[in-house]
Amino acid sequence: MAAAAAGADLRQAPRRRLGPFEVAPVGLGCMNLSHVYHPLPSREQAAAVIDRAFDLGIDHFDTAALYGFGANEELLGEVLGSRRDDIILASKCGMTGVNGKRTIDGRPQTLKATAREALTRLRTDVIDLYYLHRIDPNVPVEESIGALSELVDEGLIRTVGLSEVSATTIRRAHAVHPISAVQNEYSLSTRNPEIAVLDVCRELGISLVAFSPLGRGVLTGTPPVMADLPEQDLRHTMPRFLGDAYAANLAIRDELQALAEQAGCTLAQLAIAWLLAQDELILPIPGTRSPDHLAEDVCGATVSLPADVLDRSGELLNEHTVVGPRYGPAAAKDIDSEAFPDAG
Repeated sequence: MAAAAAGADLRQAPRRRLGPFEVAPVGLGCMNLSHVYHPLPSREQAAAVIDRAFDLGIDHFDTAALYGFGANEELLGEVLGSRRDDIILASKCGMTGVNGKRTIDGRPQTLKATAREALTRLRTDVIDLYYLHRIDPNVPVEESIGALSELVDEGLIRTVGLSEVSATTIRRAHAVHPISAVQNEYSLSTRNPEIAVLDVCRELGISLVAFSPLGRGVLTGTPPVMADLPEQDLRHTMPRFLGDAYAANLAIRDELQALAEQAGCTLAQLAIAWLLAQDELILPIPGTRSPDHLAEDVCGATVSLPADVLDRSGELLNEHTVVGPRYGPAAAKDIDSEAFPDAG
């Protein structure tokens, strides 16, 4: 880990806009602490990550009803305690666990019930940013957003967001209620927002929250060894992590690692710095189970890298060089965001 991580502090970094709020440029994605990436950490390990985030100056925490089927919201609510007013709290509805299975349901009555359950789990009386986690193909997005708009009127949520959506959907939703943030996957290896979403976010003044900014662990010092991951780990279903495709992606990762070392930073810091350099509206939310890795990640907001290093990073890994789509066929059917013809 770079020595700079020991003194990492986002309080020294320029603030960025998240809808009407101002936050540190890097937030914490909390999914890793309760959901799909295995083995899951203990409650004590998960709490240590959240506590370290506070120490590092992170003030944007992102969770969802889906993560751990409510367990992640409960964890965050418990650990936040008296610090709730010091952060921007984001959660999501529209995709939850029902009878042990992931279910997409964008009906207004379901979204409102999920929000009230979230408030209880999060131990708060208002959620700052509430996303529609997925678009329900059986419910017009206007109806779903209308329900969230009513929650704003009731004072239960402050702002509305969308996740895994296309530019067309953003426009439709924004016409019903102002959209503060769009949360789509964005990283060196996943460039889908560059097709159209970035442009519409710039036009409408919407923040882009980038989830999986470290390529689900590939763009770090210790990429996942697939043989070591439990069978239930989500990455076993993702084509980029399988067989020859994964070997090819790791070869590109090794080139990026060498570039980072030459620049005097870690690969994770290079990946975060690259994202932040793309536009002021972008806010990465890396997730991790390690407090030390989190300290390393946030230094991506303060490391100073030459333009040629950032440019070379984008040349090495992009939609043309990454091998394999980001989701398998079943999961791909549930997302609305644009995809490149081959990379997915």
